[in-house]
Amino acid sequence: DAGESKLNLDIDWSGVFKHAQTVSKTNPFWNELSGSNPFVHDIAASNRNKNNKCLSILKEKPYFFSEVSSNRDSLDSSGDELDIDCLLRKTSARRSGRSKSVSDFLDIVDNRRFNPHKTTPQKTTASDMMWLQNDREAYKMAWLSHRQLTRSCLDLEAMSRSPGWAQTQATDIHVVCKLNHEGGSVQLPDSDINIHVPVGHVLPGEFQEVGLKAILNPPLSCNNAMSSTVSPLIELTLSNLNTSKAIFLEVKVAAKVKNDPLSQVMSDIVCFFSLHKEGPFKKLENCYIYQDTIQVKLTDLSHVMYAVIAIQANKIQPPATNVWDYVHRTVSVGVYGPKYIHPSFTAVFTVFGHNYIPGKLTICDIKKGGKNMPPVVFQLWGKHTFLLEKPQDLNISLVSCDPDFEVKMEDQSKNIKEEELKTGKMVHQQFPFSLLGCREMHFFVFLVQIKVLKSSQVTQFHVTTPDPAPKLSGIINRPKRLQNRKEIKSAPWLLIPTVKYPKFQDKALSVNTYGVALKTVLRQNKIDYLLEYFKGDTIALLGEDKVKAIGQTKIKEWYVGVLRRKIGLVHCKNIKVISKEQAMDTADSELTTRNLVEQIALPFKKLTYIYAVVLSTVSESVYDWRALAEVLGYSHMSLDDFNEAHVDKESERVAHVVKRMKQDCHANKKKRLFLYELIVALLKIDCQGLVARLTQDTIILTSAVKLGKNWRELAEKLARLTKQQIEAYEVPHQGKNGVVALEMMWKPAYDFLYTWAAHYGDGYRDVLQDLQSALDKMKNPVTKQWRELTGTLILVNCMEVLRASTFSKMEEEE
Repeated sequence: DAGESKLNLDIDWSGVFKHAQTVSKTNPFWNELSGSNPFVHDIAASNRNKNNKCLSILKEKPYFFSEVSSNRDSLDSSGDELDIDCLLRKTSARRSGRSKSVSDFLDIVDNRRFNPHKTTPQKTTASDMMWLQNDREAYKMAWLSHRQLTRSCLDLEAMSRSPGWAQTQATDIHVVCKLNHEGGSVQLPDSDINIHVPVGHVLPGEFQEVGLKAILNPPLSCNNAMSSTVSPLIELTLSNLNTSKAIFLEVKVAAKVKNDPLSQVMSDIVCFFSLHKEGPFKKLENCYIYQDTIQVKLTDLSHVMYAVIAIQANKIQPPATNVWDYVHRTVSVGVYGPKYIHPSFTAVFTVFGHNYIPGKLTICDIKKGGKNMPPVVFQLWGKHTFLLEKPQDLNISLVSCDPDFEVKMEDQSKNIKEEELKTGKMVHQQFPFSLLGCREMHFFVFLVQIKVLKSSQVTQFHVTTPDPAPKLSGIINRPKRLQNRKEIKSAPWLLIPTVKYPKFQDKALSVNTYGVALKTVLRQNKIDYLLEYFKGDTIALLGEDKVKAIGQTKIKEWYVGVLRRKIGLVHCKNIKVISKEQAMDTADSELTTRNLVEQIALPFKKLTYIYAVVLSTVSESVYDWRALAEVLGYSHMSLDDFNEAHVDKESERVAHVVKRMKQDCHANKKKRLFLYELIVALLKIDCQGLVARLTQDTIILTSAVKLGKNWRELAEKLARLTKQQIEAYEVPHQGKNGVVALEMMWKPAYDFLYTWAAHYGDGYRDVLQDLQSALDKMKNPVTKQWRELTGTLILVNCMEVLRASTFSKMEEEE
């Protein structure tokens, strides 16, 4: 595991301590320093006759800090916070305040909830921060020689008044890997930047430590009319220069040379190389390019090297004005914010000149109350890429899709200049959000819209914020919980139906109907939820009901089928339906019930939802918290895990289980998605009615967001609304100018779709099918790119076969 790999950096610690002894005579803070700094404690101990048990661990094991696992306690999230309690059990009280952020303290709240017996750091005072400032140089001397950190010494009083502004952590994304003579590859986390070390690069018995680091702002000298960088500046470090073979740098870049002959002749993807960060940079010749990936052979090796990939023009020939005219250039944008949202917080929109978007970003020009704040580390909330043919002025708008939050009108729109894009540097704009009135804190969705000012090009995407801070949500919800308790005491107990949920069985799917493919269908551009097959393939059909949906260009009728462990749609005219007895070879069409559940729930990975609505719907519709906890992976939970607020009602216990899962998913966003896992769990306990309701709710909300102003065309097709009726839906959402803002159009769209769907009663399948058909028939069907509605039609058409195959009748009778 890379997290457990050991880094034995060759640092001569003896020289450090020798230097420290001379510092003790001139450093006025030495007495305070030596009492709490583990690196020089043994030196001070010789003068002050301290207990020998407190000798520096560096003296006993000088490579200890290079071997510490990255898998540390959540309290120690800052880069300069090794768990000193694990090194020296007797540690100064001052250590507890070292670079603690508000998010760290909120993590402590979480740890107290789930680990009540765990000890927490002691209280931090303002004098501790002064001590840390005074001790800064001596502290850096021994430890920070091989690591660059971001640090802010903040006023804790200001932190407590404004949570979320004090998140200080190591932000340089880098990786170090130790390889032997067999070689290997090193990849920068969350990137397409790799180093390949061949076999025999170093002699047997020797090692090579390879370090990779991405510097977000590329060198200015490589960005001009003739060249433009398309990767971050890459810092490559090697520990061993006794080598016999070159190494290879491989980078996927954010551009591709156009296919026309002029662009192919006039420009190329190149690699600029230097031994110094500031340059000068020279062009390397040993490059191999395939589409948007370049592989560079590095022969002149050094301990520290710098490389950046760029598009270079040999000559600018009219009508071209700069190198951008020869390439298809992709612009990457990221939206960053604090770890938790608060009543007032800032979201940062960032444009990168390359396709590497880091998970954390340091913002140095944050202002609050007219004052400059210390550097803040923000988390990545969402990202997007779009094609920009040439550098142009951009207009950025961020608008809340939730009526409880707003960005002030004067702050909703910001501009990014063409000249800023030409530099290749990272450019960001800040958007302050605030909670309206004393409403309840919750996560929400906001719209990001990017307009190219000199053209009609518009790109937009939605971003979901993280949850509120645990401490704040607890304070806000407390009066409501107390009120609920009073109501419970004064009201009679309601009878809750006793429901026994069936046991999920993972077994082979029971299929009665098959189809034989009459032709081969392979698509150059893959389409989600549509199967590909060869002539003669036997496809398992999950029922004989047909789905109407758009294919490549036309609306067709489809069966839901299974082939090679994949569920999707197959065109009715392309298969011959046969019975189970007529099927010859069904090996390629076999599927287990577990795979079925996991696949039909896939659309929920990309659907928009309102957490508060999902939470209340599930808590009101599930009557056994233990059954839900078991399928969610919390079979170990017991009543002892609930606090007083969760033991009165079964619905409150169910809500607690759902909240616990939401927190765990939020803590591991890259691998876990809340709504997807919840739907899978509900299907496993046969809550199909509840799944249908959640499906309809999320599809209506997501459709409204996707449609925007085009909802008017849909309203005419679905319900034949007149202009006056359409205006009646829009009036409640009009601004001061009497017009509904483009980014607010989802609200009247949602109102209309919700009202329209209500006429169907419990006919959720008809709602989804009619909505699919209407969207497909629009002038520019959104369903050509957004296929999740088609995916939910597959879900509802598979429910019957899922129930028949998974839950035995004998168990239901018991």
